[in-house]
Amino acid sequence: MRDKKPELLVPAGGLDTLKVAVDYGADAVYIGGQAFGLRAKADNFSIEEMKQGVEYAHAHNAKVYVTANIFAHNYDLDGIRAYFGELKDTGVDAVLVSDPGVFTIARETMPDMELHISTQANNTNYMTYKFWYDHGIKRVVSARELSLAEISQIRANIPDDMEIESFIHGAMCISYSGRCLLSNYFTGRDANHGACTHPCRWKYSIVEETRPGEYMTVNEDDRGTYIFNSKDLCMIEYIPEMMEAGIDSFKIEGRMKTALYVATVARTYRKAIDDYMESEEKYRANMEYYKREIAKCTYRQFTTGFYFGKTDSESQIYDSNTYVKNYTYIGTVREVTPDGCVCFEQKNKFLVGEKLEAMGFDGTNIECEVQAIYDEEGNSMDSAPHPKQKLRVKLDKELETGIILRRKE
Repeated sequence: MRDKKPELLVPAGGLDTLKVAVDYGADAVYIGGQAFGLRAKADNFSIEEMKQGVEYAHAHNAKVYVTANIFAHNYDLDGIRAYFGELKDTGVDAVLVSDPGVFTIARETMPDMELHISTQANNTNYMTYKFWYDHGIKRVVSARELSLAEISQIRANIPDDMEIESFIHGAMCISYSGRCLLSNYFTGRDANHGACTHPCRWKYSIVEETRPGEYMTVNEDDRGTYIFNSKDLCMIEYIPEMMEAGIDSFKIEGRMKTALYVATVARTYRKAIDDYMESEEKYRANMEYYKREIAKCTYRQFTTGFYFGKTDSESQIYDSNTYVKNYTYIGTVREVTPDGCVCFEQKNKFLVGEKLEAMGFDGTNIECEVQAIYDEEGNSMDSAPHPKQKLRVKLDKELETGIILRRKE
């Protein structure tokens, strides 16, 4: 077992989610600015919000990394230069890039900024890692297509002070290192500029050229037509193997996910990593808890991806593109009033008398009964049907600020 404790790196699409990630155990959070990242549809961060996020993270001993990992065209370059000029003063701990031109601009405009090389750059061998190391890079994100055996070989052939970051959980992409052209082709929205429409999740038929209008479904052993739809990566059962491979940072995918997803996954991996660092016996003993908890967020069934060899049909979901959803996000406690009520912006409908589950930061789950609901004017309500309504709620348990509330479906 490697002695170095791996970093838990958690996504955040906005400032509120960043705080949730940090509160629930992230060592570092990766975010996107409002340009030049690969998740244009996430909330993303203004420069001022980045500064606020950095302040919150650093106050809780966590780091913040910013993605700028598009593949730039000529018309992007001046904007990237100006953006990096603003980014260098935000206090962020590192910037992720993939394009050599963007890397060059980053070095010129932010000479003191730590740079990480994104998975989009096709980092599949140790010579690529050495290339980046020779250019002053100390961390490279491994390509999704690598097995743990290949990552171990990279670890054995790169300097000890170079870090490997690898995905441990989240959605998988059908295309090589995420470099997909389907979205651009079908909709004109470029996945490599952050505007992916996820056509890999669509349902497909085929049309024979000489028979226009005759649509034939795509079936494989009668399982359905979602031929590109991968299961989600989950390596909660293989943390020892991830560490033995020499991975320094465990990365969770999901900058467009809800705060409930972020809290659930971050908290579960935090406990699993900490338990394993304490003893492998404790980690093994708690495995059913980890698996039970990780299944409480939305997911598309689970796979180990490429880590144990090439994927096969078992890694795909042919008959559906829907998520499994066992729990619904109710809200995040933003204030606790002197009379013990919790205040939050409601995300989904709930009722007086319902049982909710509060997610403790330490991994415990607290069952709470809703005793009363009040709107902003103090009016009593039997139910809260309107999303984004600011509420004051009386529960039968005392909670603290930052706790997430969810409901079992």
